Amino acid sequence: MEIKTFFDPRTWTLTYVVWDRASRDALIVDPVLDFEPASGRIWRESVNHVIAYVEAEGLKLRGIFETHAHADHLTGAQVLRDRFGAPVVIGSAITAVQKVFAPVFGFGADFPTDGSQFDRLLGDGDRFEAGTLTVEAIHTPGHTPACMSYKIGDAVFTGDALFMPDSGVGRCDFPAGDSGNLYHSVHEKLYALPDTTRVFVGHDYQPGGRAMAFETTIGASKAGNAHLKAETEREAFVAFRSARDATLGAPRLLFPSVQVNIAAGRLPPAHANGRTYLVIPVKVAE
Repeated sequence: MEIKTFFDPRTWTLTYVVWDRASRDALIVDPVLDFEPASGRIWRESVNHVIAYVEAEGLKLRGIFETHAHADHLTGAQVLRDRFGAPVVIGSAITAVQKVFAPVFGFGADFPTDGSQFDRLLGDGDRFEAGTLTVEAIHTPGHTPACMSYKIGDAVFTGDALFMPDSGVGRCDFPAGDSGNLYHSVHEKLYALPDTTRVFVGHDYQPGGRAMAFETTIGASKAGNAHLKAETEREAFVAFRSARDATLGAPRLLFPSVQVNIAAGRLPPAHANGRTYLVIPVKVAE
């Protein structure tokens, strides 16, 4: 099994192309569509690098996997779906995220909250046959209710649930996030995998200015994760996570990202003037 990594420094996001050298069957995890909020410009530089790699290697794309509805970048899933015809896959609890955020953006009854914008919804323990690759879905909520990790062979792709050991784990202060759920997801589910399981993370924030890193192991995480080790007690973790999250600001692309990503990467319908608009809810301070 081959794993090609793409890093987007604008959003600290890692995209993975996983493929089988014999069959050339492939899947993609967490693709990025570039967006600049000040100008409203959307472009395809990041996803085009992925497309070029898939085509240069002669790969047959069997699935586009989202670990969750990201709050820090727009997904490039629809660009890839249009190009290769591969299905867009996400955890079935995306419906809970849609139900939370649809009213935030003022979406009406014409916005489905049943996950139907995606081609396939996976539950905990479900398997997806991507040609000769088999994906096992591990529901790892806490950062969001819909977070899903994907185990493929000896590797697991953890999205925002589990980062590199010096970066810890994902924040839990988004709507419907829950630090107790994240503790269970990491401590009881991911840490139950063999210590030799390779971990591929969803972001790398390069703490201390170190070089970008994206791969660790379950054993290394259990022994040295900065936020949640094997011996960490649930109560201590919940207290730590709650205190830390209270100091964090909202991601720069929170509202643009979420409203696009809960629709599987589709932009809102164009207005009568032919232009597309993203909604930013405002809070007026007293």
